[in-house]
Amino acid sequence: MLYEYFFNSYFVVFIVVVLFLIKAIKIVREYERAVVFRLGRLLRAKGPGLIILIPFIDKMVKVQLRTVTLDVPPQDIITKDNVPVKVNAVVYFHVVKPEDAVVKIENYIVEVKDVELPATMQRAMAKQAEAERERRAKVIHAEGEFQASAKLAEAADILSKNSASIQLRFLQTLTEISAEKNSTIVFPVPVNLMKAFLEKGDKK
Repeated sequence: MLYEYFFNSYFVVFIVVVLFLIKAIKIVREYERAVVFRLGRLLRAKGPGLIILIPFIDKMVKVQLRTVTLDVPPQDIITKDNVPVKVNAVVYFHVVKPEDAVVKIENYIVEVKDVELPATMQRAMAKQAEAERERRAKVIHAEGEFQASAKLAEAADILSKNSASIQLRFLQTLTEISAEKNSTIVFPVPVNLMKAFLEKGDKK
C-alpha cells in the first residue's frame, strides 16, 4: 500500500515536471522573435532558438520578421481633380523592432497595385498623350531642319572661299545627273563662263 502511494506520488510529480517543461521550454525560429511579458509588463524580445519561460507568469507573443503581404480590396475614391477612380492596393509590412510591433502602432507601407480609370477619362488621357507625342515629334523635326540648314550654310561658306571646290562639286553634280534616266536634263552653267561668251560677242 505504501509502495503504491509513493509510486502514485512520483508519477504525479513526473507529470507536473513534464507539464512544467512543456510550458517553460519554447522554440523560436530564425525568422521569428518572442516578445515576453512577465505579469503583464514587457520584459524583452527573445530568440531565435530555445527559450525558457516561467509558466503561468510569463506570456509569449510571437512576431514574424518576414515581409508580410496584405491585399486590400478595391476602393472607389475621388482624386484631387474630382475624378472618380477605383484603386487596388496592397500593404507590405516588415517588423524591425518586435517590441514596438506588439506594444506600439505598426508602420505599414502601402503600394498601389492598379488604378482603374473611367472609359471617358482614358480616352481623354490618350488624346492628351497623342498630342504630346505629336508636339515632341514636331520639335525634333524642327531641330533636325535647323541643324541641316546650319550645316548647309557652313558648307556653302566653305565652298564660296575655294573655287576649286565649287568646280569639283559641279562635276559631281553632273555625274549624278547623268546617272539618272531622265528625258530632260538641265545643265547648270557657271556665270563666269557665260560672261566670257558675252564679252567675245561684244568684241565682234
